Amino acid sequence: MGLMTVPEPGDMVRFTPGPETARLMRSALGRFVTGVTVVTVPTSAGPMGITANSFTSVSLDPPLVLWCPARASRRFVHFADAPHFTIHVLGAEQMNLARHFASGAGHFEEAAGRSPEGVPVLPDPLARFDCALHAEHDGGDHVIVVGRVLRACLREGAPLVFAGGDYGQFASGV
Repeated sequence: MGLMTVPEPGDMVRFTPGPETARLMRSALGRFVTGVTVVTVPTSAGPMGITANSFTSVSLDPPLVLWCPARASRRFVHFADAPHFTIHVLGAEQMNLARHFASGAGHFEEAAGRSPEGVPVLPDPLARFDCALHAEHDGGDHVIVVGRVLRACLREGAPLVFAGGDYGQFASGV
């Protein structure tokens, strides 16, 4: 039995992923809409946060989630081996928070409080996951950080989303 090939539309850009096609690969991945999170940790210099869209659930039993910090990030050292961290899922009205933590040093003063483990928490996210480091795995130019969820909370609201290099919001019923 031979291999069956599926024809692709004529306007599809075909490429083999590699260093010379990194921009195309990034653009292809950007076609997938993700939610937006801010991950926070305590540091000796104060609270630190970073925007991440590489977040997903892993398991309900035990409760595990993952996110992937980039090795090239200036903030990587603070997040890669943090024993505890908090993941905040942002609402559509929190685009300024996403932009703030996507650029700059990532330090901030105004935390809504701290988890029992001392991790700074942001005010009013759609959902929040207080985590303990469960495992880390090599992920190429990123590290796959798996957290065991110790506590979670949520509220109603529209999510902030990210696609094609830009923030937006979900339109239901379309």
